[in-house]
Amino acid sequence: MSSPPKRKLPARKLRKRGHDQSFVSYISFGLYSTACIGCFLVTYALALAILFPLLNTASPDANTDVLENVHIPHAPDRIVEAASAVRSKLHHLRKGNGVTDESLLNAAKQEFEVMRARKRDMAKNAKKLRNRPAVDNVSSPQHKSPGFVVLGMHRSGTSMLSGLLVTACGYNVGGPLIGAAFDNERGFYERIDVVLQNDAFMWGQQISWSAGAREYDAEKALKQKDNNKVKFKEGERALKFLNDPSKAPWLQKDPRMCITLKTWLKLLDKEPAVVFTYRHPMEVAMSLNKREKNFGLERGLRLWIVYNMRAVQNSQDLCRVLSSNEAILADPLNEVQRISDELTSKCGVPSPPNRVTQEEVDKFVDPTLQHNKKKREEEEAKHRKVIAVYDDCKVYDYEDDPNDLSPKRMRELEMYKKAMKMYCDFKSGKAYEPGYEWPELP
Repeated sequence: MSSPPKRKLPARKLRKRGHDQSFVSYISFGLYSTACIGCFLVTYALALAILFPLLNTASPDANTDVLENVHIPHAPDRIVEAASAVRSKLHHLRKGNGVTDESLLNAAKQEFEVMRARKRDMAKNAKKLRNRPAVDNVSSPQHKSPGFVVLGMHRSGTSMLSGLLVTACGYNVGGPLIGAAFDNERGFYERIDVVLQNDAFMWGQQISWSAGAREYDAEKALKQKDNNKVKFKEGERALKFLNDPSKAPWLQKDPRMCITLKTWLKLLDKEPAVVFTYRHPMEVAMSLNKREKNFGLERGLRLWIVYNMRAVQNSQDLCRVLSSNEAILADPLNEVQRISDELTSKCGVPSPPNRVTQEEVDKFVDPTLQHNKKKREEEEAKHRKVIAVYDDCKVYDYEDDPNDLSPKRMRELEMYKKAMKMYCDFKSGKAYEPGYEWPELP
């Protein structure tokens, strides 16, 4: 009996059984495989077309254009500009002879580090400016002040300073002025109408320049003016000058303005600038003691505290230029010129017609007029007893007899110490800082 014929198996089943296959059977593709290979070839061709310019570059090193793709997160404009400049240098240097990509990258890294260091320094400087302690108030020069008020206690050298600013620089003070006197041989440079009006403001509150000045109320003075309880005839005459733009740059000086300044600010069309100056409290007290009857040292020292305290408090919101009688006497030419320059650059006061000359200074400043300064220095040199120290500022005793324990001496000494604390704080600048603690007066 013949055996039945064998059934032919499909090629797929033969492969599973491990039968021998021809090579052609391995390269037969279906529709899906053909489509995948086609997509790959198209993608590869596009990639070659895109990368062809890079393959054509002169550099064989793949790191040549590494800086082209560097991204600096949140980089400021200056760093971005620096990076662009570095890239330009690299492209230029690559054309040279003997320059490798490694050296170019090192140079770029160094330059970038320099720029980053500059950025850090700029950030530190900005932080310092933000944290810088408050300095004296500054008004923008764009805000023009037509003139300025000289503030300072009586007998503190305000007349000498004002005289130099008027005669040497040419600031306009108007007139008529109070004439020279035995206690001020060079003149006061004070308008009579302003002085009379300040006296009227004070008398309306039953006070005067030397009694009760601490209690002056600026708003009350304005109400009394409006209600005709205080005559304002002299003030009207003064305002015609101070509110006249053609009179700029003007100077106004009266020690009473330390007390009444806020009343006048409501009457002026534009805010003035301020020049504040001070003198050693004992020199002022001794000068008043010599000029006025029954004017003891304690009273003079108290007035020194009141006037200087009110001068700084009332001008806190104005543009100020600071000086001192000591600084003016030490170098009047440069100190007065500095004051004038700051009034213009810092406060926007129009420039005066002249600059200070030594000839004008010599005509006006007479150091022999500072009798009390010389006497005080002699007393300090004689005793040299330090009774207090504030920073680098030493306070010396002032009496010939340190064993004097009388009530008068004790009151004078207590007032002297308070005044000297303020004096030292003026020298260091602390007294001009917001929140400064002023002395309490009984």
